[in-house]
Amino acid sequence: MRMRKKKNSAARLCGVSAYLLNMPTEPYREPQGVFGDFDKTYLEIGAGKGGFACDMARLNPRAAYFAMERVADCVLLAAELASRRAAERPDNLRFMNGRAEELALWFAPGTVDKIFLNFSDPWQKKGYAKRRLTYRDYLSLYFTLLRDGGSLTFKTDNLPLFEFTLAECAEVGLTPDIVTYDLHSSPYAEGNVMTEYERNFTEQGMKINMLRVTKPAGYMPPMPEDMFGAKRRQSEIEKKRKTAKKG
Repeated sequence: MRMRKKKNSAARLCGVSAYLLNMPTEPYREPQGVFGDFDKTYLEIGAGKGGFACDMARLNPRAAYFAMERVADCVLLAAELASRRAAERPDNLRFMNGRAEELALWFAPGTVDKIFLNFSDPWQKKGYAKRRLTYRDYLSLYFTLLRDGGSLTFKTDNLPLFEFTLAECAEVGLTPDIVTYDLHSSPYAEGNVMTEYERNFTEQGMKINMLRVTKPAGYMPPMPEDMFGAKRRQSEIEKKRKTAKKG
């Protein structure tokens, strides 16, 4: 369901601008130091309304937590939530309005410690597989950004998407170290931080699938020459860079 346009969004965004990041002119080489002096860099892709990000930032006070969301109105709501909950945590949380395929413009290779991907769109229609955020090109990008020993954690209620993700991991030479088809009945439920979707699904009795993949030392993911149709998107990316420089 498409979110309704928020009233007074421009003024409201100005009010929470301290929690927002513009695309850098060069990828972050030490992201843990961008807005503080932290030890680790955590990245959430698809932050929604920000509840999971706020909880994770609170529970990991020594991590710089970057939360990316492509829907601008969701970014607004997430930043407003972070502002209301600011007293719970150090100043270690920022939001990015952008798309996953642009992540290489934000982070240099080998600079992220953990990536969280929760309840992403399954894109179930035939021919839409390449849009799924666990398609092999996306996985290659994530594991380029991760440090050796860094990890990707993925949760979904959608079993076909979960099976697809396991197959895509195999395609790029990755083996999950954790796989569960019922997270909340597994040993991994302890310490699990739930998203809003996850709470709703769990209350309905739905099972949550979860996997975690750790990047092996020296692993080099395959990088297609025209990943995400980069040639077609180059002009759009250059426009974003110019906008960032002006800001």
